[in-house]
Amino acid sequence: MKTSELRDLTIEELTKKGQDLRRELMLARFAKANQQLKNPFKVRELRREVARVLTIINEKAPQKTRGGEQN
Repeated sequence: MKTSELRDLTIEELTKKGQDLRRELMLARFAKANQQLKNPFKVRELRREVARVLTIINEKAPQKTRGGEQN
């Protein structure tokens, strides 16, 4: 999913997407460990996608919930 598409989602939708991606990442790691993963770069792509989602959630989150940063 492109970053511009992720930015259009709400925080709740992004959270759900992040959970789904983490689950998929876990399954991909198991498959890789059992040498059943056809595309070994899938784990890398999923890790980066999770990071994208988390970054956008942090950008959208209100300032006070980000650890007390001040403007």
